[in-house]
Amino acid sequence: MKKEEAKPRSHSRWVLQIFLISVALSAVLSLASGIVLEDAGYALAVLALTLFVLLGILFDMIGVSVTAADPKPFHSMAAHREKGAKEALYLLRNAERVSSFCNDVVGDICGIVSGSTAAVIVVRLQSGLGTQNMFISIAVTAFISGLTIGGKAIGKKVALNRSTDVVFRTAKLMHLLHIGSQ
Repeated sequence: MKKEEAKPRSHSRWVLQIFLISVALSAVLSLASGIVLEDAGYALAVLALTLFVLLGILFDMIGVSVTAADPKPFHSMAAHREKGAKEALYLLRNAERVSSFCNDVVGDICGIVSGSTAAVIVVRLQSGLGTQNMFISIAVTAFISGLTIGGKAIGKKVALNRSTDVVFRTAKLMHLLHIGSQ
């Protein structure tokens, strides 16, 4: 009975944590975007936009990989004390939360921030051309949507076909940064 009571509390705590992390991460990325875009030219604005799109794709790949990867190779690596193996097992044991964080939190925030970054670029393009042409807005939005969705489709294929590699590279970075499996 106690386990049944603990699970909803644990889930409620997770929902609250993920909410707070989402708010904080969104604020940080929006602030970073605002600072970069404040006096940026087109090249820097496009670079910032590209980084947000790529970040969303990368985290989407990680989120899919942790749900698809087989833990067996990581148990073997951990037995041989390979760096990153413990972190990989941590990711796989927490696949639901890792996937939620990567796909929903980071992915959605990157989508929102890239959308607002695109809006800034559209406004600058229109003011530079001295027009309020709706075609510019539609073209930029469609192009960014295509890049994001196409990139995520490619990323999902990589994540499913090479899930062990994606998880292990992520785990090695976590090991290097001392994140997870403490």
